[in-house]
Amino acid sequence: MPNNIECSCFAVTRILILFFISSCICHAANDAIEHGSSEHTQSSVVPIGVVLDLDSPLGTMADVCMEMAVSDFYAAHPNYATRLRLHTKNAKSVLEANFAVLELLQHEEVHGIVGPQDSIEETFFAELGEKVHMPIISFTATTSTLSHKENRYFVRATPDAAIQAQALAMICEGFEWHEVVVLYEDTDYGNQFLSYMNKAFQEVEIRLGYMIAFPSSAEDSHVMKELDKLRTKQTRVFVVHMNPYLGFRLFNLAKKVGVMSEEFAWIITDSLSNFLNSMDFVTRDSMQGVLGIRPYIPRSNNLQSFQKRWKRNMILKNTTGPIMELNAYGLWVYDAVTALATAIENIALLNSTLFDINIMRNGTDKRLRISTFGPQLLNELSRTKFRGLSGDFELVDGKLKQSTFEIFNVIGNGEKSVGYWIQNRGITGELNSTGTTMYSTSTKELKSITWPGDSVIRPKGWAIPATGKLRVGIPWKHGFTEFVDVTIDSATKHTNATGFSIDIFLTALKLLPFPINYEFIHYNDTKNIDWSYDDMLHEIPQKFDMVVGDTTIWAPRAVYVDFSLPYSESGVILVVKNKKPFDMWIFVKPLRWDLWLAIIVACFLMGIVLHILERRVTSKDTDPLSANKERPRMVYWSPVAVLAFPERNMVSNNWSFFLLVVWLFMAFILMQSYTANLSAILTVDQLKFAFSDNYYIGCQEGSFMKEFLIEQLHISASRLRTYSSAEDYHNAMSLGSKNEGIDAIFDEIPYMKLFLKKYDSQYKMVGPTYRTGGFGFAFPCGSPLVSHFSKAIMDVTQGPNMTAIEQENFGPGYSSQDPLSSTISQQTSSLTLYDFAGLFLIIGLVTIFALFCSETAIGRKVTDKTKNFITNCLRFKTSQGNSMENSSTDDGDLRQARDDEEIREPMQDNVSNPREDTNEHVVGEVELHEIGPSNAQNLGMRTESNEERNS
Repeated sequence: MPNNIECSCFAVTRILILFFISSCICHAANDAIEHGSSEHTQSSVVPIGVVLDLDSPLGTMADVCMEMAVSDFYAAHPNYATRLRLHTKNAKSVLEANFAVLELLQHEEVHGIVGPQDSIEETFFAELGEKVHMPIISFTATTSTLSHKENRYFVRATPDAAIQAQALAMICEGFEWHEVVVLYEDTDYGNQFLSYMNKAFQEVEIRLGYMIAFPSSAEDSHVMKELDKLRTKQTRVFVVHMNPYLGFRLFNLAKKVGVMSEEFAWIITDSLSNFLNSMDFVTRDSMQGVLGIRPYIPRSNNLQSFQKRWKRNMILKNTTGPIMELNAYGLWVYDAVTALATAIENIALLNSTLFDINIMRNGTDKRLRISTFGPQLLNELSRTKFRGLSGDFELVDGKLKQSTFEIFNVIGNGEKSVGYWIQNRGITGELNSTGTTMYSTSTKELKSITWPGDSVIRPKGWAIPATGKLRVGIPWKHGFTEFVDVTIDSATKHTNATGFSIDIFLTALKLLPFPINYEFIHYNDTKNIDWSYDDMLHEIPQKFDMVVGDTTIWAPRAVYVDFSLPYSESGVILVVKNKKPFDMWIFVKPLRWDLWLAIIVACFLMGIVLHILERRVTSKDTDPLSANKERPRMVYWSPVAVLAFPERNMVSNNWSFFLLVVWLFMAFILMQSYTANLSAILTVDQLKFAFSDNYYIGCQEGSFMKEFLIEQLHISASRLRTYSSAEDYHNAMSLGSKNEGIDAIFDEIPYMKLFLKKYDSQYKMVGPTYRTGGFGFAFPCGSPLVSHFSKAIMDVTQGPNMTAIEQENFGPGYSSQDPLSSTISQQTSSLTLYDFAGLFLIIGLVTIFALFCSETAIGRKVTDKTKNFITNCLRFKTSQGNSMENSSTDDGDLRQARDDEEIREPMQDNVSNPREDTNEHVVGEVELHEIGPSNAQNLGMRTESNEERNS
């Protein structure tokens, strides 16, 4: 009994002491306020509303921090003309919070609201602030679905979650994790952050493999069921973003499921990181090795002093509920209140006109009034900058500017800071490093990290589930074994494989950045003729973890598997028998009928024109009678004869000679084109193959070719026959369609190159190449192995050993780099008139020009004047003194020639000596001859007389 009395007395004594201390503090505070008020009787009091859940640990912590912020601010600035007064309302639910903010606006006439505490209340608060023009300051909303442009009065005194998502993406890229799983809370807050992550991770090409949403009130059984599913997946990197109550339960259950061991990596966001100092020992033990990220808060003397005073005030507050340790949210709300007090002081002295009495335009409650002070407070708050407890306070687009995040590791009873992520510098080990300022994504600068399972080896981000070996599926086939050749050990029943595809796989394994244990598992051990590669791929991931073989990358297959980069040539081609047709009219085919007709007509017209030009000329060296008799026939054949007898002098007229030169140029082009086209016709296969009911097409069994030919090329399935080897192809082609064989083969280029290499000149590739993806390795959808194997395959195919691998499996001389010269198309078309229309146009213009200059008076006159001009120029160079005399003589001769022509034209029966009417002009050693017009007429009259006598 005495002991009980002593205990009771001791307890009463402690209560009295605490009461006395609190009373002293309250009296001191009141004295300070009264003292300040007496000194500054003109100070204006600005009411600010606060809506919190004072029964929650976060609400209690925030309330104490705001009271301390007001007290500390005016204690440091006792001479300020304004005083900020907080009007706090306790709201335990969304409905109570909505009523509380309305009451603050109607009765307290506040000029700003600090809150809400829950993200669910943000929409109502933001819309209300926008209508009454009053700033709503939130200290918990790191993510929000509200647009700043549409909700200018909603201010978030917290860092932007989109920046944190960028930091997470850079960290995962630095650790070379190409796929992650996101575990988040199924709320607007969680969904909005997921959209930020999706955008940030896409920019660095990291795939969000799985996204699992947990309800806020999720049962333990539901959480364990989802975690157990993750244990069977290959991805081993998990990002957690949810509230502390749900997040801490998740880690406790994760340890029980067995996903907090080696090869797993867990990353938490600031939704959990800011509350780690409030979790219990059991939860901390389950989170060993977790990597976290949170906004960086610099250490300072003011922060340490504030933490001590905050603990003392929390004890004096004598709260009955659980007490939360001071975290970043308390510091952010402290700085937000400090910023409000600073902004209010910077505006001016306040008076009773702070509210406009005008009723809201679109409001139904006439007691709500639009604030005239709110816009000023918002603008001043946006310009306020200072060094607060959480760091530099500055609002950008209504959000707290935060450019630095701390990366830490949960170890033992605390957290170890391993580095930082800075928005303009990337990942760094130290904040004050004096090294390069280039952006870094390397995690090598981070301090050592202890991963789950007390492992110091960085998780590679994926693992082989269930079994400890990679199950590699390979096809068992008896044809084209150069690619995959499967053998079974009769004693151990162990599957062995060789071939080109297997060599590529084994070489790529050596280039991976990590070791892999594997085992081959064959498919189609009964060698069923109805098997297919599609059936084998559908066994992923139930039976195989990947498939290695001559598996074609094809779009329909990409729906249920992922492929690596191809390691072979791609494309489907047609192979036919190498035959050449015999055609006695093959020489006609290089030119089409219209071009042949044009050439014949051109020769005939050219002969007529030459006859017209040459009828004025007689031979100087032969008898005029015989010359007149033979020349017409020779002139007509000149366009053809000049090609056969280029050394003979077929013409005498200069214009005729000029015309034949141009004709020779045109004829030379025609002959060369004819020769080239004929050579192409004689050297390229002219097998006129067409898919009709009389033909059967061969393709490879088990491959996608049958479906490809039916769907893409629309070939009837009844006209397709499948074969499994090159020998089967050859036998079927030898038989032909009429003898239960085939007349053509459709298959992929690697197979057909081997087929042609074996049977050489008997077959030929023809027609176009149809695109496919080539051969590749198949994986389950979303497998992180795809990127690693793709990079390794690229190194193999572009490396120096590729040719050796090909020749080892396909024989000497084989190389995938060799051009397919035999794929030249046989569609050699005949040349048309349009192809040489330019030549005919030129020869036509030249012909007309020659006729004009030779057969018209104007043309001859222009020709004579041009000739005289050239002669005078040449004479002027040789003898300047005699140029005028020679020019006058030439003019006299020309006039005399024209007079003679006029006199002799009426004389039809006279025959004159052609030498007398020929004018010769000698300039140096050059002779220019002109056939007199009278000679041409007389020669024509004489020919007519001879023809009459012969008749």
